[in-house]
Amino acid sequence: MAYARNQSGASPTFLLTGIPGWECRSAWLSIPFCFLYAVALLGNSAVVLVVVKDQSLHKPMYLFLSMLAASELGVSLSTLPTVLNVFLFYSREIQMGACFAQMFFIHCFSIMDSGVLWAMALDRFVAIYNPLQYGAILTGSRITKIGLGIAAKSVVLLLPLPVLLSRLPFCKSTVLAHPYCLHPNLIRLPCADTRVNSLYGLFVLICTFGLDSLFIIVSYTMIIKTVLSIASKEGRLKALNTCVSHICAVVVYYTPMIGLSMVYRFGKHASPVWHSLMANVFLLVPPVLNPIIYSIKTKEIFKAFGRLFFPKKF
Repeated sequence: MAYARNQSGASPTFLLTGIPGWECRSAWLSIPFCFLYAVALLGNSAVVLVVVKDQSLHKPMYLFLSMLAASELGVSLSTLPTVLNVFLFYSREIQMGACFAQMFFIHCFSIMDSGVLWAMALDRFVAIYNPLQYGAILTGSRITKIGLGIAAKSVVLLLPLPVLLSRLPFCKSTVLAHPYCLHPNLIRLPCADTRVNSLYGLFVLICTFGLDSLFIIVSYTMIIKTVLSIASKEGRLKALNTCVSHICAVVVYYTPMIGLSMVYRFGKHASPVWHSLMANVFLLVPPVLNPIIYSIKTKEIFKAFGRLFFPKKF
């Protein structure tokens, strides 16, 4: 059917897959997926809300945290419609235009996540290296510029992806291995040379995740060097303790992302189930865990939640 539509000049219809081989369990799988999405949407919305509402949180660290929560909301909202359609309503078809748009937003917000994590590493370095000038260096206007720069970089780098894909003929299988559209999955389907798409995808990967992770490593190398220069053990532990939440967020984000990249690059013969599970872990776990990590490990966020939702007790 999809082949015939493409040959006649019409846009092909892609078929989304929940988890390959587990189609008969879609009704049961919808329960944990709906729960995880509810936690992600509520948790990140609450973080953005408390940072906006609570004046005591209008500081660089928490403003960056609200950016991270907003980008993770974007990731969750980008995948939610088709995930619910596949698992809950058993609707697998998606038009090419809608698929490319979803791919753009998923990858765009994921790249923003990575950029914000680097900005948060920079924030921790400034706070530890030069605490007396912390507020003067990371002013509100600079934080706004950093946030806009991260968003602009993501949009500019991702815009060519759907354009490059739209020029290719899709006359092979149009079945996608996930309940949403991802670029590594889509470039396997055209019946034409996709080297330009693959090379540009690799370029985007290096310019975003690659550079961001490098900057995070450099930032923490300098943080450790600064911490070791602190005379007292108590002072060193106090300084490192301010980084724990961010380190957890970095681990939660980059571990499944690296795993997913490795599966796509080197696991071509791996079971499709692994591809789908890794993609779901990468896109679902960080938005679910990060609000929990920051609310538990950061006293100010925990107290702000209390003041907002339980004002009589706080």
